Amino acid sequence: MRAFFIPVKIVSIQNFLSGFSEMHFYAGYDKLQLFTYLSLNGADFKMRASPVTLTFSLSIALLLNSATLSAQSAQSKPAEPATVQAQQAVLATLPFSDRRSFDDARRGFIAALPDATVLDAQGNVAWSVAPFAFLEQQEAPPSVNPSLWRQAQLNNIHGLFEVVEGIYQIRGMDLGNMTIIEGETGLIIVDPLYSPVTSGAGLALYREHRGQKPVVAVLYTHSHTDHFGGVRGVADEADVEAGRVKIYAPASFMANAIAENVIAGNAMSRRANYQFGTLLPRGERAHVDSGLGKGLPRAPVSLLPPTDTIAGNENRSIDGVEFEFHLANGTEADSEFMFYLPQFRVLNTAEVTSQHMHNVYTIRGASVRDAALWSRRIDEVLLRFGDRTSILIAQHHWPVWSTEDTRHFLQVQRDMYKFIHDQSVRLLNLGYLPGDIAETLQMPESLQKEWSARGYYGTLKHNSRAIYQRYMGWYDANPANLDPLPPRDYARKTIDYMGGVEQVINRARTDFFNGEYRWVASVMREVVYAFPENQDARELGADALEQLGYQAEAGTWRGAYLMGAQELRNGAPRSGATTLLRADLLQALETGMFFDLISVRVNGPAAADKRIVMNWRFSDSAENFRVTLQNSALTWLPDVQSDAADATVMLTRATLNTILTGESSFPAALASGAIQVQGNPQKLLEFLLLIEEPQNNFPIVEPR
Repeated sequence: MRAFFIPVKIVSIQNFLSGFSEMHFYAGYDKLQLFTYLSLNGADFKMRASPVTLTFSLSIALLLNSATLSAQSAQSKPAEPATVQAQQAVLATLPFSDRRSFDDARRGFIAALPDATVLDAQGNVAWSVAPFAFLEQQEAPPSVNPSLWRQAQLNNIHGLFEVVEGIYQIRGMDLGNMTIIEGETGLIIVDPLYSPVTSGAGLALYREHRGQKPVVAVLYTHSHTDHFGGVRGVADEADVEAGRVKIYAPASFMANAIAENVIAGNAMSRRANYQFGTLLPRGERAHVDSGLGKGLPRAPVSLLPPTDTIAGNENRSIDGVEFEFHLANGTEADSEFMFYLPQFRVLNTAEVTSQHMHNVYTIRGASVRDAALWSRRIDEVLLRFGDRTSILIAQHHWPVWSTEDTRHFLQVQRDMYKFIHDQSVRLLNLGYLPGDIAETLQMPESLQKEWSARGYYGTLKHNSRAIYQRYMGWYDANPANLDPLPPRDYARKTIDYMGGVEQVINRARTDFFNGEYRWVASVMREVVYAFPENQDARELGADALEQLGYQAEAGTWRGAYLMGAQELRNGAPRSGATTLLRADLLQALETGMFFDLISVRVNGPAAADKRIVMNWRFSDSAENFRVTLQNSALTWLPDVQSDAADATVMLTRATLNTILTGESSFPAALASGAIQVQGNPQKLLEFLLLIEEPQNNFPIVEPR
């Protein structure tokens, strides 16, 4: 039964597939969850909205989600005495009188947009540092770690900067930097930011002060979205196709850029809300900085595929500028390069180095990175370019301005990642568990007071845990942890053993008063998992997370703690919105990866008794696939066709692109003849009904 139904769009198709006289697709809300309904000869089938089935429902879901999220508010509380004491200890520990980084960050300033405010085509604010005006006060408030406050102030310095005559950077108008190199005939753009909105504004600011020069080349230093997503703001697809603009990227760029955003993209995007504090307001008790930069703009991303690949440590001349590339795949990104510009004596380390400790493991979720290889690649560029470098720039943060400082900076970055790797492995070989390593490991004093080794984005604690995971996996070898109770059952038994909810909460209040926030957060997690409706536990848990957030030096940890506090108080986002994958990324999917995408969205229980074999043929790309659904598993092979297939699906890759981007749907394409089916068309329908779209509002600080 549909408890609450509002039809939002109806597509009626007569004589659509043999055996059905009438099919209707329409969408509606059922208990505030967006669903698609399929009517076959009067019988209704209900399925979650999916871009594979009915993409038109996504826009409605996203609008509902935006309205719900914007209504959420933080109910923050002041810093507790224990937090104030912790902040004072930080002030006494680190060399805050050293202000050289501020001079380095302001050096070469040319101009800025007022408050770095950028509007999208509809006149909405896509990016602005105006909400961060509170950072103008010199001293950190008690609700912000003084070290993070310093980094937040540095990341707030924005505008157009000259590195050296011929090289310029846009900083503070996005999460990262856009570097602009003047060639013989035009501009070479390095990493066009996250969105065309911000990259276009950055290019316009440059042209206002340096002249109307055409873009002739774009370099993607690596495969993370904030370094390629703004490409359509600086380059036109027609110019790329005509050869007027070339796009350079490291080996395996496309595979890695697409894979990270698609296969586990739904869960990553939900967790990224915690890492970046996306849904937090800006303020002293909320979001102040991500460490890597202020944050991400609220604007779409884009992607144009590379035209040229850098496959090794090779030299290229691009519009009269000599580049000496150094490949760094498998370090900060699975596909990444650095490069040296000999005529300028400038080294660009992309994101392999930055003005802080980076993530060996990113808490939004990703594969663990190879810290030892990361260190080696830094050592290689130190040896290869160190004595020839007058200025070091990167695609986040500010430059290093001398040969001596460059060598020192690279040594610090190199040794930091190698220390984390080697000492974590040393301790795991002594039998230390991940928590033991995280609590035991301390950076040597020689690195502790280096600002460029502080954990504003990655942290020593979670990076050391990542090293353990890379070598040992999730299991700590204690058989008691091999098959523990599921989280909610474990929590209920734990609370029962501890004397019941009231006694646990009362004891935890005393611990909170004593400043034991880590413990209180942990034990309230058990209470909330056992009894999620208990408001006292939720509030006390939120209070503990909030104080931990105030004390955190890492912008990512602050975001996670404060997001957790907000959702304990207000609940997770309540709409059933789905994640809309980005159009350019979806169109860039290799066709086989499309089947990888839908294979992880097959509803296993619903598919348990199904066996469907289909041939898929793409006429414009001459690709053929055999797709088999059996034993609740979807498998596929390229260049194979089955003589015993239930159905053969014939279409073009162009048609698939329109479905992936939401311009069309499988039903619409079938109705128009863009998709044709030989054999039993009901098998295709049966298959499509098994594909579900994951919801991106799943709970994190409470049980499912």
